[in-house]
Amino acid sequence: MIASDIRISVPFGAGRRKARSTGVGAGSGSWSRDYAHRVAVTDAAVVIVVVPAALLVRFGSDVFEYGAGIWLFAGGLVIAWKCALRTGQSYDRRIFGSGSQEYSRVATACFAVFGLLAIVDLLFQLGVARGFIAFALPVGTLVLLLSRWLWRKWLCRQRKTTGAKMDRVLVVGSETSAMSLVHRLINTPDLGYDVVGISVPSGSTADDASLTIGGNVIPVFGDFGDVAGAVTRASATVVAVTSAEALGHQAMQDLSWDLEGLSVDMVVSPGVIDIAGPRMLVRPVAGLPLLHIDKPQYEGANKARKSLVDWFGAVLLLMLLVPVMIAAAIAVKADSRGPVFYRATRVGLNNNTFRMWKFRSMVVGADRDRAGLADLDEGAGVLFKMREDPRVTRVGRFLRRYSIDELPQLFNVLDGSMSLVGPRPPLPDEVEHYDGRVARRMLVKPGLTGLWQVSGRSDLPWEEAVRLDLSYVENWSIMGDAVILWRTVRAVISKDGAY
Repeated sequence: MIASDIRISVPFGAGRRKARSTGVGAGSGSWSRDYAHRVAVTDAAVVIVVVPAALLVRFGSDVFEYGAGIWLFAGGLVIAWKCALRTGQSYDRRIFGSGSQEYSRVATACFAVFGLLAIVDLLFQLGVARGFIAFALPVGTLVLLLSRWLWRKWLCRQRKTTGAKMDRVLVVGSETSAMSLVHRLINTPDLGYDVVGISVPSGSTADDASLTIGGNVIPVFGDFGDVAGAVTRASATVVAVTSAEALGHQAMQDLSWDLEGLSVDMVVSPGVIDIAGPRMLVRPVAGLPLLHIDKPQYEGANKARKSLVDWFGAVLLLMLLVPVMIAAAIAVKADSRGPVFYRATRVGLNNNTFRMWKFRSMVVGADRDRAGLADLDEGAGVLFKMREDPRVTRVGRFLRRYSIDELPQLFNVLDGSMSLVGPRPPLPDEVEHYDGRVARRMLVKPGLTGLWQVSGRSDLPWEEAVRLDLSYVENWSIMGDAVILWRTVRAVISKDGAY
């Protein structure tokens, strides 16, 4: 997702030959190689522990009576599992620290190796696959994902606090075309890109000048005629082209050739934002690489799969949270006069209205008092927000701080009007002010949580909240939903933006 990943650039031509004696790019792969080695060692440790544990679960103490054959099988499984992680490109440096693709590749590799195990067991009647699948697959996959998450947190912390583990980016493009990319990279250091300079069109500025983009001063390293030289002077490890049309096809090809011997990655901005990698496909047509962007998939198997996950997830969460919801209902009733639940009209999929369940966190008649508080509005755009809203009850303030007031929305998930993850459910008067772009939020069901929930909640400006919702609508996936649900737990505990 764009909240945690750069989706506006795609690999174009990355040379990975040994760096020349100039030293350019010499540090580009050092941190990533070291990081990948650490992750690989951790993965190996997890697999080596999980596979024998699965044998003990499957056979108990009798496993030691099977002789060397069963241990050879276990060793083969360890090797196959590690090979699946390697061939599944889960150690690709380009996916470290951003987006859900890293987790998706790990999960895919795990299911692939156990699918192969099941086939081998069926063909040769080994009689061990069921025990392994029942224990090793879920436990091993979850522990591998957890270890990746911990390593990723460490990597992002290093990038934010010390500026280490970063790729040095030289942007090639005009100020106008580079503005969005530079601003996004500078404001999200956990992506691992440090903008060190920019090469601009000929004659647009002096060689020793600088450009100010979004309040950030970016040094200028020459023009389009000497990008390779600019890479050397800036000690860049990544070249990001944002003005491919200005360079021309021949110059782009020459540039990719020049960068091959420098061990420098080259990425090209296709000019569209908030579009995830799975929807992008580069197709060579008549010798030209054309970027094909698939339409968002809201129907068919994807819709059915998401609905199934929503229903089972809501049932499971309700079973786990029944004590919390009962305690919240008692507290609401004892704290102030009025009903336990508040049912608000919201707009959902395809602009259809529905009644959304919440624990009442305000005094009765709070809707009627909103007009009198208009001058104290701290929201942005069409939203109404107040940090110290006098209509909120004492219990309601606590419920809102930990998002407990939103738990009854699980009933909306069960009846199909909402999803576990999706855009924020808007009020009807908000939707009336939507333009055609913002209205795309209504192409999917609103969610109990979403990118807006894990990225600041009420502290977000209106424009950023809209961008996050649109990014989710354009790129939603099951793995992306899983990442958002995981991040929601941290957001609720931290209480950031909750009022």
